[in-house]
Amino acid sequence: MYEIRWHGRGGQGAVTAARIVAEAAFLKGYEGVTATPSFGAERRGVPVSAATRFSDAPIRILSQVVEPDIVVVLDQTLLAYKDTIDGLKDGGWLVINSNQNPQDIGFNGRFNIATADAAIVCRNLGLIAAGITMVNIAILGSIARATKLVDMENLIKVITMRFNGHVLDTNLRAIKKTYQITKIGRRNHED
Repeated sequence: MYEIRWHGRGGQGAVTAARIVAEAAFLKGYEGVTATPSFGAERRGVPVSAATRFSDAPIRILSQVVEPDIVVVLDQTLLAYKDTIDGLKDGGWLVINSNQNPQDIGFNGRFNIATADAAIVCRNLGLIAAGITMVNIAILGSIARATKLVDMENLIKVITMRFNGHVLDTNLRAIKKTYQITKIGRRNHED
């Protein structure tokens, strides 16, 4: 089973992104898929989390992900919270919306890091709602490029089923551009 934990801020679309990845994993052939939000005092701008799981077998777990294979961070400032990367498996992936290079993020090398400035891509495309840059769809390109667990073809199929018109076109441009600009930092294998 693969587990992804999402960290964002209210209004950034972490829950929607978690669901899109689950649907894309199903299209790829995974039999068991789940996407669960973490409910709390949800308001625009406050930290939120969600979880995605997918497996070759049915999934009966609905709790939050404690030991993720992938942690996705939609707002880099959330890295200041220790629990953001807690439990990330050795050799797993930390995927961050960031303009920094992976080697400049400052972690100890026990997991891989992928970065892409999805925020600038989305701002340039006008993907802003209520003053919040909507990076959730764009960052999916980084996940596809870095982890290979879901692919662009299936992500695009799901996005096409969920959106239409200008919103669809703009989000497709965002995910493709972010895929292209994703920077990959592999973990230090000396450990």
